[in-house]
Amino acid sequence: MDAIRMLKDDHKAVEQLFKRFEKAGDRAFTEKRDVVDRIIEELSRHAAIEEQLFYPVVRATVPDTDDIALESLEEHHVVKWVLSELDAMDPREERFDAKVTVLIENVRHHVDEEEQEFFPKVRDELGRTALEDLGAAMATAKELAPTHPHPRSPDTPPGNLLVGTAVGVVDRVGDTVSGVAQGGVTALTDLIALILGRKRPSVSPRGSKVARTTAKKVRSGASSVTDSAIEAVNDAQRGSRETAKRAARTTSASSSSAVAGAKRTMRSAGTGATNTARAARSGAKGTTTSARRSVRGTVTTAKRASTTTGRTARAAARNTTSTARRATKRTSSAAKRTAKATV
Repeated sequence: MDAIRMLKDDHKAVEQLFKRFEKAGDRAFTEKRDVVDRIIEELSRHAAIEEQLFYPVVRATVPDTDDIALESLEEHHVVKWVLSELDAMDPREERFDAKVTVLIENVRHHVDEEEQEFFPKVRDELGRTALEDLGAAMATAKELAPTHPHPRSPDTPPGNLLVGTAVGVVDRVGDTVSGVAQGGVTALTDLIALILGRKRPSVSPRGSKVARTTAKKVRSGASSVTDSAIEAVNDAQRGSRETAKRAARTTSASSSSAVAGAKRTMRSAGTGATNTARAARSGAKGTTTSARRSVRGTVTTAKRASTTTGRTARAAARNTTSTARRATKRTSSAAKRTAKATV
């Protein structure tokens, strides 16, 4: 990749960060801090490779570029001071947003001048091959460039080459230390959350890419045991929730069974009562019918007995009368025979 293409890609990356900041809400303090940290790193490294290699080469090889190169250096100087102030500010401070807005306006103006006036002259003069060689050197320098602004440091050779490299190393050591500290603190908060039974906090490391990466590695390594413990607690909590759900389902099923049983009992009782009523009505009807039949049978029997008794009495009376008549006749005959004998 040639030098100009590399610088334009840096401009695009920073512009995307600017737009992210502008879209962030008024109270999106964490988002703003993260975006500004990335802006600081991107602009610090970008300015370093321009000051160490691009501007000196262009001034030495491309005619009539001194003025614009020097103007660019002054714009860098202003931007570095704003970046250094933002690096130490809290996003909740009253002037934080205003300072970022001024930074964005300055950088956009600087980018517009470079891309519209400066870069075309350089491309026309140096050509593709020279720009690719310069781009390769700039890519190497970018790996060692400072990740924080240093407005008091030299911005022209040879001072910036010597100081810039040393400062870049110092910045990376500082980023690493910052990452270790952030990762350690985050791992500690993870442990505290575990002890208190709270959810592990979601923390976004701040600072340069080196600081963020280091913080994540430290947190991951230091909290491996904590992660396992937290997972065990989560498993236990999930088990408890499942047990509670099963108990609730069992209770619900028992309640449903009890209600269904009660309904069945009520239906059975109702059916039994209906059957009992029917049986009682049927029994009452049977008893009444039997009683009626019994009465009718008794009356009939009584009538028959009365008829038979009457017949018997009448026959007996007739027999008694006949017997008395015959006895009277015999007595009368005997008396007559005695009277005749006596005479």
